[in-house]
Amino acid sequence: MTVAKIVELVGESQESWEDAVRKAVREASKTIRNISGVEVLNWTGRVNEDGEIVNYKADVQIAFAVEGTD
Repeated sequence: MTVAKIVELVGESQESWEDAVRKAVREASKTIRNISGVEVLNWTGRVNEDGEIVNYKADVQIAFAVEGTD
């Protein structure tokens, strides 16, 4: 039986919420092996004085298999 661990991260982008999620997963993959999934918990953004979204944030959970638990 495989055991999974979940970590929560916040990705940030000036392009889109989807890009913020991709950046969170990409950064996590630099130090976490066996990533098997991502769940978006929350979307937030910063709006400038003109009413434009200028910063996107995605609060995500990333799941990965704990090694040696097969």
